[in-house]
Amino acid sequence: MTNDKFEIEINTLKKFYELYCRDKHTNQESKLELLNYKNQKYFLLLSLCTECYKAISYSFNKLKDCPHDIKPRCRACPTPCYEKEKWKEIAKVMKYSAIKLSLGKIKSRVMNLFN
Repeated sequence: MTNDKFEIEINTLKKFYELYCRDKHTNQESKLELLNYKNQKYFLLLSLCTECYKAISYSFNKLKDCPHDIKPRCRACPTPCYEKEKWKEIAKVMKYSAIKLSLGKIKSRVMNLFN
């Protein structure tokens, strides 16, 4: 996976987890996360509860260790690396956030029609 693709992936995870955590949990804390990938450093400021922070850290580790040059979607991966229970938890976060972000885009388009 290229560095650009890795950066896109970690920013997507950040956006999805923060949206989910903000809507479902309390006690978010800001933490600066440093990720090293192929001799490049990435700094992310995460605002998450402890439970979501553990989950996103797990996701970051699995992403860094992905053996595929062109990363497939985890759902369609021929060699899944996520533990089954972790995968279910993370899929729930991704589904919730994707739907919420999609509905927000639709709402803004409708509002633009009336402005």
